[in-house]
Amino acid sequence: MTERAAVVAVRRVDQRGAQSDQDLVAVEAPLSIVVSVQDPPEEVPLGILMRTPGDDRDLVIGLLHAEGLIQCAADVSHWDDGPDRLRVVLGAAADLTALTAHRGELTTSACGLCGRLSMTQLDRGRRLSPGEPVIDATVIASIPRVLQSQQAVFAETGGLHAAALFDAAGALLVLREDVGRHNAVDKTIGAALTAGVLDAHARLLAVSGRVAYEIVQKAAMARVPLVVAVGAPSSLAVDAARAAGITLIGFVRDERFNVYTHAGRIHV
Repeated sequence: MTERAAVVAVRRVDQRGAQSDQDLVAVEAPLSIVVSVQDPPEEVPLGILMRTPGDDRDLVIGLLHAEGLIQCAADVSHWDDGPDRLRVVLGAAADLTALTAHRGELTTSACGLCGRLSMTQLDRGRRLSPGEPVIDATVIASIPRVLQSQQAVFAETGGLHAAALFDAAGALLVLREDVGRHNAVDKTIGAALTAGVLDAHARLLAVSGRVAYEIVQKAAMARVPLVVAVGAPSSLAVDAARAAGITLIGFVRDERFNVYTHAGRIHV
């Protein structure tokens, strides 16, 4: 058992009958997030986020970046860590006005704390120029194998999503797992910001499942020009990717994939 996986009792049923056994399941636990600034003093409870424990600072940095509250990890001046609680202190340039209408929201791992500001974020100068980078189709086709090989907790539980950042040659830079797919994206972007490897114009974001609007929005805020999914995109994800100048790729499996928007970035 780890902080990300828990042992539970199960009854296994098959054609031979039933028997008692144990199984590993992914941990889902609450994280209370409070955002504050020091000058002038202001504090906003961002909400209670259901997540898989671990990489919590990456999660919060990625979330605040997606919400437009920070531009880089250095915009966080201080952390107060507690059991299932994070208080993050931002620099004086931060503006918490946009968050004050959302105090104390309860969220689930299914949606994360995404989407509250997202419908306006794509209109804030985030459209990417088409054409760069150009990625070879073989790089795209290789991504599911890399994701699967690096999903350690998924291998134990079968219950976590993964998100990862790759460079244009297909080298894995960052991978994070979480019970919530949007959380996994926030953790990945947050870790990349902290490590200084986001260099977004030459990066692609990969996810192990489907793509909804909010994942495209998070990529747009990070200025990542390609989103690659093992699963399907939603119609709004396709519309948002087209509007943001993002190449959206889905159903990457068995050396095949579909390019839904801005196909000129893919070299076949």
